[in-house]
Amino acid sequence: MIADDALYTLRLATTDEDVTAAQRLRYEVFVAELGGDGPLVDHRHRLERDAFDAHFDHLILVDRRKPTGDLDHVVGAYRVLPGERRAAAGRFYSETEYDLAPLLGSGRKLLELGRSCVHRDHRGGTAMLHLWNGLADYVLRRGIEILFGVASFHGTQIDVLAEPLSYLHHHHLAPPEMRVTARPAHRQEMALVPRDALDRKTAMAATPALIKAYLRLGGFVGDGAWIDREFNTTDVCLVMDTGQMSARHRDFYIRKKAQR
Repeated sequence: MIADDALYTLRLATTDEDVTAAQRLRYEVFVAELGGDGPLVDHRHRLERDAFDAHFDHLILVDRRKPTGDLDHVVGAYRVLPGERRAAAGRFYSETEYDLAPLLGSGRKLLELGRSCVHRDHRGGTAMLHLWNGLADYVLRRGIEILFGVASFHGTQIDVLAEPLSYLHHHHLAPPEMRVTARPAHRQEMALVPRDALDRKTAMAATPALIKAYLRLGGFVGDGAWIDREFNTTDVCLVMDTGQMSARHRDFYIRKKAQR
C-alpha cells in the first residue's frame, strides 16, 4: 500500500479485477466523455484497454466506499512502465508516436507515464494530489531519472489548438539531449503562431491541467505534436528530468523520501 486515508486507498493494482476496474474508469473518461476509440476498446463491457496493459504497473486510487465486485471502486488511475520492462513489452507505448532515441541512448533510468485519469465525481478535490504523491513515491523508490509520456489535448482541430501548441513549442521545448521527435505519419508542427504574437493567458487557459502540472515541475515537450484521430486527441510528449526540477518541487520529493 502506498497511501491511505478515510476516503481513499492509493496502491498498485494487485489483481485482474483491479486492472479491469482501471480500464473501466479509462473507458468512462477517454471514450464516453472525450469520444475516443481504438481497436481494443470494448464497448460492450465498457473497457478501454490495449496490449501494453499487461506490462505496466497500474497505480490506482480506490474509493473505500465502493465494493470491488462492481468494478467502480477505482476512481483514479495512472499506468507506469519502468525502462527495464521495455524489452518484454516490445517498445514503449510512446514509440508509436515519437522517436525516443535521445532518451533510449541516454543510459538513464526511464519511466513511461500514461492513461492518467480521475472519475468526474472526484475531480477538484484531493484525488489527483493522491495520484501525484503515489507517483512521487514510485519514482523515488526506483531511482527514476527521466519521466516521459504522451499527454493529450482533446480534439484534432489544429486551428483551435494553435495558441497553446505554439506556446509550448516556444517556451517549453526540450533541450537537444531530451528532445524526442514526433513521427512523420501523423506529425503536426507546433510553431503555428509567432512567439511575439502569443497571448500567454489564452494559451494556458486552453492547456489541460495535467500538462500544466508537468510544466510546473520543470517538464518539457518534444518536437512536434502527433494527431491521433482514432482517439480524438492531439498529443504532445512530455519529458522531465527528476534531477533538474525546480528547487521547490525537488524539496517536495526529498521530503517524501525522508518520510518513508
